[in-house]
Amino acid sequence: MSYGIQFAAPTSPNLDAIFAALADPTRRAIVARLAEGEASVAELVEPFAMSQPAISKHLKVLERAGLVSRGRDAQKRPCRLEAQPLAEASEWLERYREVWEQNFARLDLLLEELKAEDSRMRNTKTRQKRRHHKAK
Repeated sequence: MSYGIQFAAPTSPNLDAIFAALADPTRRAIVARLAEGEASVAELVEPFAMSQPAISKHLKVLERAGLVSRGRDAQKRPCRLEAQPLAEASEWLERYREVWEQNFARLDLLLEELKAEDSRMRNTKTRQKRRHHKAK
């Protein structure tokens, strides 16, 4: 069955790493925090009930996926969100959203056809009953 959309290779060779990194709720929370602006590891640890080394491990996964980078600011190494990998993941997902929208549109048409057919059948039965009662 053709859906009218070509499914090319992922836009990024890193797409598996991006989705794997985002599969973890702690890493998604870190990404959400970094969407608000840069933060140090110590700032990222605050809302979590885990150690700084544990958060650092999560950051390394995010870094390998290209979602996070760390800068140099004197003694600090602020973490920042990198938008491009998220954009690539979003583009990949967008193609599937389009397919599902087309599928839902076809389903809507089918449901409307079935409702119209059901209505015609009920009207036909009602007319037949009226004729039958008049004939008595």
